[in-house]
Amino acid sequence: MANIKSAKKRILVAETRTARNKAIRSKVKTYIKKVEAAITTGDKAAAQAALIAATSEIDKAASKGVYHKNTASRKVSRLSKAVAAMA
Repeated sequence: MANIKSAKKRILVAETRTARNKAIRSKVKTYIKKVEAAITTGDKAAAQAALIAATSEIDKAASKGVYHKNTASRKVSRLSKAVAAMA
């Protein structure tokens, strides 16, 4: 355990940020699963609606620095491609 006050604070801040990032990542994964579930059922309208919601959440996560912008872009691209392939 750290003895210096600033080091103790950094530990607390790191724990807080880790918890926040973990929650945001979990939320994004949930939205992605909703899109994938709609794709497997074959409901294109539901898949498109879920894709819009998932894209929004992924973009929010990227803007907060939870995901790198290229990672977020890749996730959105793969989901969009999967929904478009339903036809």
